[in-house]
Amino acid sequence: MCKEATRLMSLKLDRKLTFQERVSLRLHLTMCHACRQCDQQFTLLHKIKNRLSLEPPQEENRK
Repeated sequence: MCKEATRLMSLKLDRKLTFQERVSLRLHLTMCHACRQCDQQFTLLHKIKNRLSLEPPQEENRK
C-alpha cells in the first residue's frame, strides 16, 4: 500500500487527484507515519523547485 500511496503523492504534485485517489491517499496517510513524512517532504521539495524556477539566474562574479 505504501508504494501506491507514494505514487499518488507524486501524482498530486502534477495534477488534481480523483476523488477515489484522494480518499485512498488520505486513508493511508492517517495510518502510516512514514508516508505522512514522505508527503511532507514531497510538498516541500515541490515548493522549493517552484521558488527556484521563479528566481532569475544569478550571474557569476567574473574578474
